[in-house]
Amino acid sequence: MPKKGYDLQRRAFYATRSLLRAFSSDKPKVPANVSANSHKYKIKIAFIHNEKKVHIGMHTGAAQINQLMAQALGDLGVWVKHFYPRYQLADTPVHLRGIANILFFYSMLEQKEKMLKFDIIQGTTYTPLPFLAFKVPVICHFGSTCRGFLSSVPATKSLPGSERRIFQELVKYDIIPEFDLKTFRPLEDIADVEIIAAERATVCIATSKKVRNELIEAGVPPERIAVVHNAIEDYWFNPQRPATIQAPHLVFLGRLGNDVFTLKLKGLARLVNFYRAFPEVPKTTVCMTTNRKLKDWLRVSFPKHYMFVNLRKDLIPGALAPLYGSLLFLSSRYEGFSLSLIEGMSQGLVPISFPVGVAPEIIESGVNGFLVNTEKEAEERAKELLKNNEKRLTMAKEAQKTTEHFHSSRIAEELLALYQKVKKENSLIKKI
Repeated sequence: MPKKGYDLQRRAFYATRSLLRAFSSDKPKVPANVSANSHKYKIKIAFIHNEKKVHIGMHTGAAQINQLMAQALGDLGVWVKHFYPRYQLADTPVHLRGIANILFFYSMLEQKEKMLKFDIIQGTTYTPLPFLAFKVPVICHFGSTCRGFLSSVPATKSLPGSERRIFQELVKYDIIPEFDLKTFRPLEDIADVEIIAAERATVCIATSKKVRNELIEAGVPPERIAVVHNAIEDYWFNPQRPATIQAPHLVFLGRLGNDVFTLKLKGLARLVNFYRAFPEVPKTTVCMTTNRKLKDWLRVSFPKHYMFVNLRKDLIPGALAPLYGSLLFLSSRYEGFSLSLIEGMSQGLVPISFPVGVAPEIIESGVNGFLVNTEKEAEERAKELLKNNEKRLTMAKEAQKTTEHFHSSRIAEELLALYQKVKKENSLIKKI
């Protein structure tokens, strides 16, 4: 409760925060007419999170998916309980990340008495590692792999000249301190731990065929990998289209990151070159980054450029609604899935994407978007669509239709079928 003596603004803040917590999606969603202690649940899942709770509306990546799927699974009669680390080192130097992981595992094992009462324990990539020693089935959920990151990002000196010049510009303006990370040891360690967890888990969930192939190449038996796509929130499917549609923009939607490795991973230089190839075309960037210098630089680097930085996620559909039929550029070198691709397509944006994540599975070139392999090819496809309004709008409609598969209810049904299979097989093992 707000303390006496606080000014009106502070009191309003505390009151609003209390209200948000009261309706927070962090609480497991209970199916109608079923109490928390009931035995009527089809199955009980312990979800492991590798970070402490974050404010409602600010979930991203794995945390966002876990929260969304917990709600959808609740509608199917699944009891989902979230487990968070009680202790966390948030400021550990990158080369000592292993210390933070040890503390994380210790914190999770402190809660093992509660967690081992569930039918299944599930976590992102290697997070369920400590529970592989017990008899409860463990599922490792791979939205991406660390090995995939490492194999996809070259040293700056190996980039094409057009991209290398962008990073020289970033260093010149002190936006990034160096051309390459000084050490990849923490990422290498995580990549090794991921594979140990994947090889020993009961089942691995891969969010795309690409991730499945990466796990197979690492030695995980194909029969223990299930491809289950990610889902997007229901509000992406609510009618947002206004009466007046703007002239087509070039659009970027997604996380850019802060450090040089992530900026190369997300293809920042590709994006900059793509924008600069079309000085007369309006551009809209909806991105996440905490690098203030990068934000300031991007704002003034292109003519006719509009930016939304760290916008609350449920407000993004409204920002994209007037851009129906615009071109969505996915510049990444690597994605395990790419939620932003699905989110953008749900608003009628036509994707021009490098073949990363789920893109090769859902984009049919010339029908609902284009797959490209070079910056030049991306520019040619953009020119083609900007000159042909009829084709562009037809493809926008097809892109929007493609995303109907990614409703949380559909994905939850696939997960429930997988959970029931795992539970049944575990019961048979116990009887032997």
